[in-house]
Amino acid sequence: MSARNYFAVSGALFALVALAHLLRLVFGLTVMVDATALPMLVSWIGLIVPAALSFWAFSLYRDPP
Repeated sequence: MSARNYFAVSGALFALVALAHLLRLVFGLTVMVDATALPMLVSWIGLIVPAALSFWAFSLYRDPP
């Protein structure tokens, strides 16, 4: 797999993860792990970090090192 393909695939996957967390925040969905509800802070972190990684991957896709 070439570097450009890797950046495109990883950028798309990180964007999907960020989108899933954004949808959880918008619709106020509850995520349960065992018997504990995860706080919304987890989704804020899960939105910011993958979105930044996706942006980084797509910027490397546009202009590879």
